Amino acid sequence: MSEKQKKSAEDFRSARWFAPDDLRSFGHRSRLMQMGLDPEDWTGRPVIGILNTWSELNPCHAHFRERSGDVKKGVHQAGGFPVELPAISVDESFTKPTSMLYRNLLAMETEELIRSHPLDGVVLMGGCDKTTPGLVMGAISAGVPMIYLPAGPMLRGNYAGKILGSGSDAWKYWDERRAGNISDEEWVGVEGGIARSYGHCMTMGTASTMTAIAEAMGLCLPGASSIPAPDAGHIRMSTQCGRRIVDMVWEDLTPEKIVTPASVRNSAVVAMATGCSTNAVVHLLAMARRASIKLDLDDLDALGRTTPLIANIRPSGKGDYLMEDFFYAGGLRALMAELGDKLDTSVTTVTGKTLGETLEGATVYNDDVIRPLSNPVYHEGSLAVLRGNLCPDGAVIKPAACDERFRNHQGPALVFDSYPEMKKAVDDENLDITPDHVMVLRNAGPLGGPGFPEWGMLPIPKALIKQGHRDMLRISDARMSGTSYGACVLHVAPESYIGGPLALLKTGDIVKLDLDNRRLDMLVDEDELERRRAAWKKPEDRYQRGYGWMFGKHVTQANEGCDFDFLSPDFGKTAGEPDIF
Repeated sequence: MSEKQKKSAEDFRSARWFAPDDLRSFGHRSRLMQMGLDPEDWTGRPVIGILNTWSELNPCHAHFRERSGDVKKGVHQAGGFPVELPAISVDESFTKPTSMLYRNLLAMETEELIRSHPLDGVVLMGGCDKTTPGLVMGAISAGVPMIYLPAGPMLRGNYAGKILGSGSDAWKYWDERRAGNISDEEWVGVEGGIARSYGHCMTMGTASTMTAIAEAMGLCLPGASSIPAPDAGHIRMSTQCGRRIVDMVWEDLTPEKIVTPASVRNSAVVAMATGCSTNAVVHLLAMARRASIKLDLDDLDALGRTTPLIANIRPSGKGDYLMEDFFYAGGLRALMAELGDKLDTSVTTVTGKTLGETLEGATVYNDDVIRPLSNPVYHEGSLAVLRGNLCPDGAVIKPAACDERFRNHQGPALVFDSYPEMKKAVDDENLDITPDHVMVLRNAGPLGGPGFPEWGMLPIPKALIKQGHRDMLRISDARMSGTSYGACVLHVAPESYIGGPLALLKTGDIVKLDLDNRRLDMLVDEDELERRRAAWKKPEDRYQRGYGWMFGKHVTQANEGCDFDFLSPDFGKTAGEPDIF
């Protein structure tokens, strides 16, 4: 039992279900006994929910079936009563049309699973891109003690003696395949070598970014987010999560004591320093808003201007370092220690200690992987926010991951209204395009996609690939994978599907990017834009019924986090504890 005990067993949420001497509680207790349990299994013990996003169609979480047993072991050791509950497994690889369509569904499910069941605390098991924000958003809203258990990155990819990085090398080798430089046999070898174990992407993509954010926010055990999924240390960490959540219940260490303006700012700084996925923007905004914390694009851009990129990890890093190398170099604890006074180390973490206390003794073992502030990979953070007449509500770009020559660029637009249209064009070896063109994909935002798909790293047209070009300026209202790279402007808001300025752009219009001044504009006079605006017609809704219809009616735009409007704390009072009659 925790030395910081604040609660008694009579105060547990679960006591409302099990303690009263009445007919309803008789039913609850008898149903537990129906499953072979004794009153000694739960009486006076915190009931710990283990929300498991395991699925046979989620390779990132393939080990979670076993890890839940490790968590249960820890809960038992600490005197708790563990119960496992499945939650939707939002997989990045197989979920269509996009996993982002279902992040909010996971958040709703998480909140309601916690609220409707006799749970005193929860262990959240996630890792694949959308599972981290979905689980955390829901748990913040539910308000019970919670700890996040990250899935961990997979091992380095390997083929023919070369190190492969998930996502990043898929794009690179696919371009070489399209250029005719890779045989069928070699291609199969790449497919089998790029993902060699369970665990999420081992580049600093969205999964690694979001688990790092969760740890920097104080929601993980120290160092948890860096441990590779197959490492024995991951098993030990899972058991430790089980032990710790029991003490958190006794201590009444709830999310609002951990997720504060300072801890959210810490997580944004860490995101910038790691070379974060652009997807982190949408998720950070949504997570902060669930905690009623003000955070907007301008805040993130300001942090991006003052936070150097010091994690030399692909895709923003220089070289072949991946998350396994990051772990051996000291992991996230070492990186946060290197950031020094850029972080507020007085904030509380799930350990019950301050962030500063958890960073004591953290050491960098390879200063090329985790760079000192005096020798960063990139002088600024990995994210910039653009505004202009193409994106009055903002757009994002990853400067460190694009060719330097596109920082300030202007050229004629080549506009596509759909992904199939774009895909057909880029495979045309006779496409009339130059490296100065600006490729534009629209109708790919939260409503247009639908669901804000990862289409933003538009393929380089085959006509340019064969000329040796591997980057060009690309613009969309879509997202892109955190493992992607290149001169890609993303999350253009408002999106074209609802009549944002991107809907008015025409092929041949001159587009100008001025990264230094954070501007993205189409060089079209306002009178002409007004004529186009008057002629624009709203497309038909993507969904006529079901969850997709609800998504379309209630999702917010990219600059607001793409949460459902009715899940915001500002929308109304929480439902509170359920009635038990």
